[in-house]
Amino acid sequence: MKLIGIDTGGTFTDFVLFDQGKLQIHKVLSTPHAPEKAILQGIAELGLNPAELKVVHGSTVATNAALEGKGVRTVYIGNHGLADLLTIGRQTRAELYNLNPQPLPPPVPQALCLETHGRLAADGSVITPLTEKDLNDLQAALVTLKPQAVAVNMLFSYLDDRFEHAIKSIIPDGIFCALSSEVLPEIKEYERGIATWLNAWIGPLVEGYIQRLSAGLPEATIAVMQSTGETIAADQAAHQAVRMLLSGPAGGLVGAHFAGRASGDNQLLSFDMGGTSTDVALVDGTPSLTHEGRIGRYPVAVPMVDMHTIGAGGGSIATLNAGGMLQVGPESAGANPGPACYGQGGKHPTVTDANLILGRLRADAFLGGQMVLDRSAAQQAIAPLATQMKISHEAAAEGIIQIANEHMVQALRVISVQRGVDPREFTLVSFGGAGGLHVCALAEALGMQQALVPVHAGVLSALGMLVAQPGRQLSRTHLGLLLEMKSRKLTQAFDALATEGITALIAEGVAADSIQSRYSVDLRYHGQSYTLNVPWCAIAESAKAFERQHESRYGHRMSVPVELVNLRVALHGSATTIQLTPPNQNANGSAYSHGSVYGIDDEISIYCRDDLICEQTIHGPALITEKVATTWLASHWRCQQDSVGNLLLNHQRR
Repeated sequence: MKLIGIDTGGTFTDFVLFDQGKLQIHKVLSTPHAPEKAILQGIAELGLNPAELKVVHGSTVATNAALEGKGVRTVYIGNHGLADLLTIGRQTRAELYNLNPQPLPPPVPQALCLETHGRLAADGSVITPLTEKDLNDLQAALVTLKPQAVAVNMLFSYLDDRFEHAIKSIIPDGIFCALSSEVLPEIKEYERGIATWLNAWIGPLVEGYIQRLSAGLPEATIAVMQSTGETIAADQAAHQAVRMLLSGPAGGLVGAHFAGRASGDNQLLSFDMGGTSTDVALVDGTPSLTHEGRIGRYPVAVPMVDMHTIGAGGGSIATLNAGGMLQVGPESAGANPGPACYGQGGKHPTVTDANLILGRLRADAFLGGQMVLDRSAAQQAIAPLATQMKISHEAAAEGIIQIANEHMVQALRVISVQRGVDPREFTLVSFGGAGGLHVCALAEALGMQQALVPVHAGVLSALGMLVAQPGRQLSRTHLGLLLEMKSRKLTQAFDALATEGITALIAEGVAADSIQSRYSVDLRYHGQSYTLNVPWCAIAESAKAFERQHESRYGHRMSVPVELVNLRVALHGSATTIQLTPPNQNANGSAYSHGSVYGIDDEISIYCRDDLICEQTIHGPALITEKVATTWLASHWRCQQDSVGNLLLNHQRR
């Protein structure tokens, strides 16, 4: 079968086709109102037969619905006295010193929060049973409320899930149901409740999208990227929407790791700049996962790649605020109408318009010449802004770029400097359609001396879909003092989790003998609230590993018993083997054109990336164009194309 990776972004939908050892790339404008339409359009334009396709794609349906607050009507069911659990939360404030914070609407309106019996104690014993009357009352309430989804979050459901399943049995057909014992069987009822509610709130939207896509590609094999950077069969993903919140960005991080490893570099600071947003992450060896992620204002305790996202992209709109100060984003022109230079009716100046005005984007080299940019439309969009600022169009455009860069630099500092990591020891990897235009400026601002622009950087997230492994991340709380645990019972608990995940992977066609597993545990000192994750070896060895990690992280150990909190099992099958091919051996390596760039006195050379020779060195300032991206090589930078086609950039000290 032919394998195709698809990344559905806010502005463009990217395609990377792997067929008979060769890669083919393609882009179409996204259709945010119905993302599957852009996917079907791209597959048709590539002339592909769906019956011959295995599709791996990243979807923004879950992300956009959560960020925009456009989930479905959802009822939340909890124990008596805990209907307002999600509203109270952790009682933390977004602005600590703001004495008059703006009230925020609760996740679930009070009228949609239901309480019932069926309460367990911390040891799993029953305090109050769940009776037939309770179930009948719930069923009657659901008939009255008419929800599209139901989230069930009972206390200590990770110890005994019978009450949650009893409630599920009375929910009318056609209503999406999420149980906390299935979504996140861990302690911390608020985090577990939010994950369960999110899964129910956006689940019908994801389910509907996958059904429409499957109907459009009836004979194709379809998989979806999870937030962990692993794939899952589409029919299984429909009921695990909360695990798709970073679906697209996770593909980019997998692609960045793949490209960096091909060039022999595993210490990466990545930034993925698309049309709507920029995602940044740190890779020290392999991409790391977090159980403390967030989507908007909500914590997301299911595993996801450790990433920071800001609203800065090529389509970010520039405006003047009430004080007359220039600001860029987070509002974006998106795919429709898009930046003014796209010629689709956009009127607001964007980062893409600014790059075009400065000469860093070539009007005739966008999307390989398939889409000619309208420079006069960009000038008209930026003119009112320049007039208000009493500066030239070019100076206004440069200001837009500088502010957008500062937003991204700050995001990169959050993921590195604020975590005690010196970015100067890493390589800055830029990708996404707009990343190469800003890579040199960001690296200089962080004091970094080297950067990497991967091959197919403009569609790297889609390439990441191709090389991602099918996998599962499973967990379950198993609370108690570690040294008092029995090894046999822990082994049985680990094996039960592994069996659950292996069964799911085999069901989607993964060969049993290819599945690899990794066991780990969340540990803490008794009395602490937060945990550290360490590999599982044996009881004593894991306890020592925790103490070493605690000392490394916090600078001290404690003479307090170590407590086991969660068991974790990571499973993955084999990824598709893709070899990046060497650059074109028949290339001539010469510039195909020359042009002017604002702020540069002399004309600069413009190269086509496909024409570069292996190990060819280019000195900035220069432009390197390709079908899906452009790289601006600033002054005092040089780049060399390596044996797999990646561009290695180095800063030359002045």
